Amino acid sequence: MKHVALLRGINIGGRNKIDMKTLKKTFENAGMEDVATYINSGNIIFTDEGTPKVHLPGVLEQAIREDFGLDIRVLIRSKDEIEAINDALPDSWKNDKGMKSDVLFLWEDIDDPALLEDLKIHPEFDTVIYKPGAVLWSVMKVNAGKSGITKMVGTEIYRHMTVRNVNTFRKIHNLMKDE
Repeated sequence: MKHVALLRGINIGGRNKIDMKTLKKTFENAGMEDVATYINSGNIIFTDEGTPKVHLPGVLEQAIREDFGLDIRVLIRSKDEIEAINDALPDSWKNDKGMKSDVLFLWEDIDDPALLEDLKIHPEFDTVIYKPGAVLWSVMKVNAGKSGITKMVGTEIYRHMTVRNVNTFRKIHNLMKDE
């Protein structure tokens, strides 16, 4: 089955540096097949037929620990889960000069529609959609400083998610569709 591994907090501000070519080999050595990386933010598409999805994060986190000496959280989404998130993502959302749109991938411990009640959403600026596995968030850049998303960084909730902008998400989606 095709999956994407989303690594949290690598290659940001010179911290948790991981080379993508080496990471590809790490995944292959851990038994993953058809491994491809996309940009340096830790997006790894792969196929695995033998490991239950629930065990994949632990297998891959251990492999990363052994090869890089880093404790990096790994979130796994299946091709079907990425497809469902893509279906919920408005086509009009962009990440460009005028708009900032993100996919906030959620770890299971906070993956619940009730999470929206705990977020500082400003409806006059923020458009927010919950989809199992993710929160989709968009704001016009002129209002970005007033958006609740900027107040989330560093919070306990923020530590239980990994964020990709919509351009990166759509590229991951397209790469997963290519068979």
